[in-house]
Amino acid sequence: MPSETIVPTTNPKTLDAWIKRLDSTHLPVPCHSHDRVKTAIADSRRSLRDIAEVMQDSPALVLSVMREANRHTHASIAEPAENLEVALNRLGLARVESLVERLPTAPANEIPLALRQLQMISQHASQQASGMFASRLARLWQDIHWGSLLFLAPLWPLALTHPQLLEEWELRVVHRGEPAPKVERELFGVRLLGLCQALAEFWRLPTWVTQGYHLLQEERRLLVKVMHIARDHNPLRQQQRLDADPALRRWLNHPANTVLLANGLALASQHAWTGTHIQRWQQLIALYLQVPLEDVQGQSHHQAAQSARKHALEGVFHPAQMLLWPWDACYVPRGMQQAGTPDTKALGDWRKFCAELLSEPSPFSNAMHLTGYARDALQACGMKRILLLMSDRTQSFLRVHQLAGIPAQAANLTVPVTQSKLLQRLLAQSAQLRLTPQNHAQFSALLPASLRALFRGEHLLLRSLSNNGKVVMVLMADQGGGPFSEVSVQAFARTAQCLERALATFSNRSA
Repeated sequence: MPSETIVPTTNPKTLDAWIKRLDSTHLPVPCHSHDRVKTAIADSRRSLRDIAEVMQDSPALVLSVMREANRHTHASIAEPAENLEVALNRLGLARVESLVERLPTAPANEIPLALRQLQMISQHASQQASGMFASRLARLWQDIHWGSLLFLAPLWPLALTHPQLLEEWELRVVHRGEPAPKVERELFGVRLLGLCQALAEFWRLPTWVTQGYHLLQEERRLLVKVMHIARDHNPLRQQQRLDADPALRRWLNHPANTVLLANGLALASQHAWTGTHIQRWQQLIALYLQVPLEDVQGQSHHQAAQSARKHALEGVFHPAQMLLWPWDACYVPRGMQQAGTPDTKALGDWRKFCAELLSEPSPFSNAMHLTGYARDALQACGMKRILLLMSDRTQSFLRVHQLAGIPAQAANLTVPVTQSKLLQRLLAQSAQLRLTPQNHAQFSALLPASLRALFRGEHLLLRSLSNNGKVVMVLMADQGGGPFSEVSVQAFARTAQCLERALATFSNRSA
């Protein structure tokens, strides 16, 4: 008996395996940024600083140039390039031009949302760093600017290849408060900070990037001590506590900390501008700069607005948007949001698809034609991720027949029924099961890992369909992993009934 076919997105579980996969991932560059950079390189009047400034609109392009420069650094030069201008100088414009030509490109709206969102956070962090620290540490402005932009770079290929893992990590760790070590071991097999540091070192990213990850892992005790001092609202007591510990004061004042502070602020502001999480970073920055907390808060809002003017993208959430919301508002990620009810047009399309499924005699030329209409009906009623699995004659295996909102590699998925008690129950007779946070742990454990990986989240609908008294198909669908719209749940059940009728009509047409 053949074993279960696992889609190629099976997750690595070791640092070496993750580095190998993420290092081989080619990040797409937006077409408009690619064209602007090529034009700038070809213009003999442009300085390296001018070209670097044009390049910063595409974080993926910046990372590619930095990696290339540090990969081929001459053995006599031990230190990696700390900023983009140095990297351009080391490579030379001819090699830079050749590299840019080789990079994959795509229209901005076709680049996966998770990657665009994470790169926008990096751009926001760079803006915060430049506005907060670069003017005070003018000699180091390039190190601050580029280090802040590249700090989250190890996560960019992860956002491209495994966005569902990052989404589940955010839901469970940030919003539900589950222990990060447990969640990360389960999702990645390794600690996420350790993976980021290992990949940053492998790419030889600027030293301040790797120092930031080292601080978060190896110097947490010092970070906690400084946080306790930063929480003290009395500036005199703060200064006295720092004076009493000169080593801690020197550690706090290191310029490399600006990169971590800016990224901590940018990440925290993605959730809310109020609350303990962002206040913790604002208090740290206030202590670092020796200014009142109110000044840091005002400056961070100003820099967020500046970032939104430069970096905001359609469909990508920027925290500056929340500055216009009620002050206690917070951003709820996709997996936590109640799905919206389909609009009138979408429900009209859904009714048309269902009417076609119920037509007699059957208008469909083959089974793929028929199930394609069912897939379209499910999309029209609000389902975001859809899988239609067809059973073989012996009900030993389920094979993918239609899919939507799921990686294309899953089209080759084959699932042995014997490995799942839940699938065995669904194939015994027509039935529908709705997974919720209350029963998710109980029932998801009964699903094969390959199917669980495709439907991250705690909300899922499963339905088995019969034809001539025998179950022939299983439907799986959700609305992105978050809570369902009840209208969509009802439409899902009705669509399944229409599909069951259509299968009967189609199979009996010759008779």
